[in-house]
Formats: sequence, structure tokens, C-alpha cells
Amino acid sequence: MNHIYEVISNHVSIRKYKDEDIREGDLNKILKSTQFAPSSINGQQWSVIVIKNKETKKKIADLTGGQRWIAEAPVFLVFVADYYRTALALNKENKEFKNIESIEATMVSSVDIGIAFSNAMNVAESMGYGIVPIGAVRREPMEIVKLLDLPKYVYPVLGMCIGIPDEKPMKKPRLPEEAVIHNEKYNRNLQDLVNQYDKTIKEYMDTRTQGKDVRTWSQGISSVYDKVYFPKVYPSLKEQGFTNNK
Repeated sequence: MNHIYEVISNHVSIRKYKDEDIREGDLNKILKSTQFAPSSINGQQWSVIVIKNKETKKKIADLTGGQRWIAEAPVFLVFVADYYRTALALNKENKEFKNIESIEATMVSSVDIGIAFSNAMNVAESMGYGIVPIGAVRREPMEIVKLLDLPKYVYPVLGMCIGIPDEKPMKKPRLPEEAVIHNEKYNRNLQDLVNQYDKTIKEYMDTRTQGKDVRTWSQGISSVYDKVYFPKVYPSLKEQGFTNNK
């Protein structure tokens, strides 16, 4: 148990990898670990697309906004929300697939992906590999859909680069525990803790970038959340059958 805690607590995102393949046995264990994850009603509403082809990784790197570490990592995983199998089951039972019309279907598959992703991440890191999550597989979602030949009711949600680390980045400080862990009821008096964390992140960024970037946490998230930064998600979800109108 202590080893598991150490692996989780020492996570850092790795964006530079050695030019070495992942051992096939290790990759199989990483992938198998995803299937040990719990899921809502045992629906297992997700799948993983394993990508090793250099050309495909390069295309995905371009579609995600030029994230070169996708092309450089020996393996890239795309976690997809997957109700294709569910639709087959409903059709077999002569029932209409009504729940896909609800935002709940999107939430459930996203939660299931998060749990499965965490399993893979923790197993990979316990073996000495480095990973970085890639949310930008949702930047040009229909292009990813076409590239990976995803059928209706399947949608790209999250990517993962995996490889042998070729860097040792600083561990990023997290929010104060008091801002995240609430006892019995939610504590709304968080402004002082946010201000405290802004100072912590400013110092971290100053050290990490040698003074080139001294943004605070508030400045960082405000530069993203002041707009809809992946505007193609909503219409593309509908195109893939996730209507989200109930």
C-alpha cells in the first residue's frame, strides 16, 4: 500500500521520452489494468485505442495543436466513451437506446474513462514509465473520429502518452488540502486559500521557467476558462449520437 501511495503522490507529467519502446509485457499489463476498473452498472462504457504507428501519432500531434510529445512517445492511448457495445445489447433485446439522449450518458462514460485512465497511469508509473494526459483529443474531435474509424456512440475523450522518461520536471504544487477536502459540508470560505495558492504557483513557475513565466494559478485558469476553448465538442458529440438534450 505504501508503494501505491508513493507512486501516486510522486506523479509528474512527462513530455520528453527516450527513443526506446515499451516492453510488450508491460504494455499488456497497463492495458489489462484498465479492465479491472469499476464502471456504472458494469456497462464498461469506454474503450482504448492503442496507437504505435508513427504517421498516426504525428497526425494526432497536429490535431491536438502541435503537441510533439504525442509523436515522440512510443505509445499513445486514446480513451473513448463507448456505447457501441451498449447499442448492440439493446438491439439484441429489442429495446430503444433512450439513455444516450441524456447528459447522464456522457457523464457516466467520462467517469468510467477517468477511473480506467487512473489505473493505467498508476500501473505505468509503478513500472518506471512516464505519462502525460492529453485532453486536446477533443480539439478536433471529428477528425480524430475519422482517423480512428470510430462508429456512432463512440467519442474521443482523453489521450495518454507513455514512454521512458527523458526528463525530470519539478513536481507541481497542488491546492492546499483545506481547499479540496471538506468535512461534512462544503466550505465556501476559500478566497484566502486561493490567494495563498496563487503565490505558491507563481514561485513554482518562476523557478521552473527561470523567470520567463510568473503567472499565478488564477491567471492560468482564467486564460483558458474565459472562453469555450474546445467549441467543436458539443456539435460533434451530437454527430456521434450523444444528443445530451435530456
